[in-house]
This record gives sequence, structure tokens and C-alpha cells, in this order.
Amino acid sequence: MSRQILLCAISNVQSGNCAEDCAFCAQSARYKTGIETFKFKEPAMVIEEAKKARAAGAIGFCLVTSGLGLDSKKTEYLSSLAAKIKKEVGGLFLIASAGIADKDALSALKSAGIDSYNHNLETSKEFYPSICTTHSWDKRYTTCENAKSAGLMLCAGGIFGLGESSEDRKSLLASLKSLSPMSAPLNFYHPNPALPIKENTLTVDDALNIIREAKKELEDTVIMVAGGREYVFKERQIEIFDAGCNAIIVGDYLTTCGQEPTSDYELLKKAGVTPLTECPFH
Repeated sequence: MSRQILLCAISNVQSGNCAEDCAFCAQSARYKTGIETFKFKEPAMVIEEAKKARAAGAIGFCLVTSGLGLDSKKTEYLSSLAAKIKKEVGGLFLIASAGIADKDALSALKSAGIDSYNHNLETSKEFYPSICTTHSWDKRYTTCENAKSAGLMLCAGGIFGLGESSEDRKSLLASLKSLSPMSAPLNFYHPNPALPIKENTLTVDDALNIIREAKKELEDTVIMVAGGREYVFKERQIEIFDAGCNAIIVGDYLTTCGQEPTSDYELLKKAGVTPLTECPFH
């Protein structure tokens, strides 16, 4: 019997111009990374992206905004978007990713139809000050707790290849385990020449071991290999499934391009895994 894999897609609904100094993020206005920047994307465009994602087999659909946190304008925009998408596109599990947030704003998103909130811890509490000085790791952790308190499912992971140590990776996984997220996206740093972190020194074997450790520590969590999959694993992408990956992103990432969905389907076929056709979380 074929193993099953969850497919998710991302919609970048507000891009760039972020005032924070996260050293790994192309959306920070402090670094001239050359990405496309825009304010809130037209709802009709997002709905078309949602339809395209569902047609490509995606069940999860994540609406991502830039900036520090979930303010009133973002809450109103995302709530309106969620209602429109749920009305026009069937079968999607909606995820919002809008930064640091309090319980009231997150509760409003849930009421509007958002199913899950994504907020990554990024790295260990100990290493975090090395990659960001404008907000604290503790605020990230509290946001994850707030999402669960608001009745949202939690999607929380991190990014690897920032110069962190193996002990930092263990610390991050321990923190994630304490949150018991529904899903954990494992992102692998994709360098941009304008960013302070110039390279990702992880080998493919390092990255596969990270997946194995995540699966071991987060045994009841959906382990998603997200950003940087093609960049880090290249021709060895098929190995991520035996390592413990049971979800991937199809289509493009937040600020970088992914491979065509047809290529992803060929990869899944070779790996002997099939996409889930219905949301497993409801």
C-alpha cells in the first residue's frame, strides 16, 4: 500500500518592506534583496491561486503576510479572504501566517474560517539573538501558545543552515515538542547575496538527519519539508520521504521559485507515495 503525503501551497499576499532585521529573510527592508514588494494582494488573484493549488492536489493553502505581526488591518484582510476562499474553493485547509499575534486577533481569524496558524520558532532560543535583534524568540513562542488557545491548529517549525550548532537544532526540536504542533515545516536556508548570512553549509546528509531527528522527536506531528527543498536536496529529494517527511510544498515558496507541480508528482511516484485527497485534520 502506498504511503500518503500531504501537499500544501503558499500564497504571498503581502510582500517585503518588513522593518525587522531577521538575517535569513529576503523580505526585510534592511537588505536590498531584489524581491517583488507589494501591499495586500487583490482577493480575486488569491482566489485564483487557491483554485490552482487545489487543482494541483494541494489540501493546505497558506496565506502569508510580511511584517512583524497581526495588526487590525491584516486581521480584517485575512478574515475577508478566508471567507471568500471557503465560499469559492472547496476542500482547502486554510492556514494564516502573519507574524506575532495575540489571542483576540487569532480568535477572529478562526471565526472567519482560518483552520491553522503558522508561526515558526526559526531556531533555538539560545541562537536566536544571532539572527534577529528586533524582536524576541519568546514572543514567537508565546504566539504559538496563543494560536492554540484561540482554538487554531498550530503549524510551527524552523529554518536550518543559518550557522546554528547541532545543540541548537536539538534545542529547537525540544521547544517544538513542548508545543505539540499539528505540523512542523522544516525550511532549509536558501542564500541571497544581499543577506548577512552568506551561505548554507549543510550537506544533504546533514539535512536528511535533521528530518530524521524531527520525526523522532515530533512523532505525532506532520513533518513538512518546505523552503529550500530543491536547493538543498537537488537530485536526492526522493530520500526525504524515507527520512520521515510526510508533507511538502507544491508550487513556489514565499520569495523563491519551486519546481513545477508535474515534477513534484514525478518525484512522488518514484518515491512510492501518493497525495492525500482529503484533509486529515477535520
